[in-house]
Amino acid sequence: MRLAYKAVLCSPDFLYFQEMPGRLDGEALASRLSFLLWRSIPDDELMASAQTGELLTDKGLKLQFSRMLRDPKSKRFISDFAGQWLDLRHVHDTSPDRFLFPEYFCDNHLVDSCVAETEATLEEMIRQNLPVRTVVDADFVLINERLAELYGIDEVKGLSIRRVNLPPDSLRGGLLTQSSVMKVTANGLTTSPVLRGVWVMDRILGTPPSPPPPGAGSIEPDTRGAVTVREQLAKHSQLESCASCHAAIDPPGFALESFDVMGKWRDHYRSIGEGDEVDIKVALRDVKYKRGLPVDASGVTQDGFRFHDIYQFRTYLCGQQEQLARNLTERFLVFATGAGISFADCPIIGEILQRNAEAGYPIQSLLQDVILSETFRSK
Repeated sequence: MRLAYKAVLCSPDFLYFQEMPGRLDGEALASRLSFLLWRSIPDDELMASAQTGELLTDKGLKLQFSRMLRDPKSKRFISDFAGQWLDLRHVHDTSPDRFLFPEYFCDNHLVDSCVAETEATLEEMIRQNLPVRTVVDADFVLINERLAELYGIDEVKGLSIRRVNLPPDSLRGGLLTQSSVMKVTANGLTTSPVLRGVWVMDRILGTPPSPPPPGAGSIEPDTRGAVTVREQLAKHSQLESCASCHAAIDPPGFALESFDVMGKWRDHYRSIGEGDEVDIKVALRDVKYKRGLPVDASGVTQDGFRFHDIYQFRTYLCGQQEQLARNLTERFLVFATGAGISFADCPIIGEILQRNAEAGYPIQSLLQDVILSETFRSK
């Protein structure tokens, strides 16, 4: 029996959807939709819709999409999509330096909370059909007491994640400044403008930089506090082969330098060597780090937009709503079909963006139009 079980589990009929080339039939479309939104097999209602042919119509497909998205099982889609799109699967891959950031050492509650925040935020954006600009600039956060402490937000108590409205001048809101993003874009020791810049270009704007040329080398932060990573990058970028790429990569990374490895606001770096002594205790012990050089979060984007801080850089990103929507639509399509974007998909993506432009590219509408597309309904 064990041998028979192995044979079943390894067979193509078990591992792959049975989809014939061309337009999908009702059962194949039901499976594709169910594994997208529920990460599981279709239920009876979905299969009944497929067998009657209703699912093959736009109206029937919309009806099932709305029903399935309201079901609690759709949280599986939120978690898996966020993990893939935003790199949340790697949130435990590195740990901040225990001497530079002792307050985060072994704080798994904070790490788990920050992932929960990002997933809850994405869920809110989809369920409320919010415009795509909320990816980088929203007037709310979904946090618990531990995250509120990190972000400096008062009157939030308890472990549960809940929505908190923000004042107009808040630096929080959206995915860009969330703790989970700051964590996955740290380099395992301290912050890295290069990693953060590449992440913003790729994950948020959908314009990933070219791979570094052979022998380009890496930038290691100076934890002694003698120089900043900006000064190191300036020296590194003197090489002609490195300058053009860093002109695009570095500005988004510099804009996020005011956030430490877990997303707390800072005005100065921390150092182990040079700097001013600080009178701070963590877990009843004096900290070993010192107050280092000031943070400079200014920069100039490759197209000439000059910014001084995260507020102005966020304004720059909000001015690129079409690119934000294009990136998100493409990622929905890749996640839904399991195939990369081809030349033939470009007109379909263009039509989806055109239909949703006037409304500000609502996120649920983008996802629904991906499901209604010929790419999703065909193999």
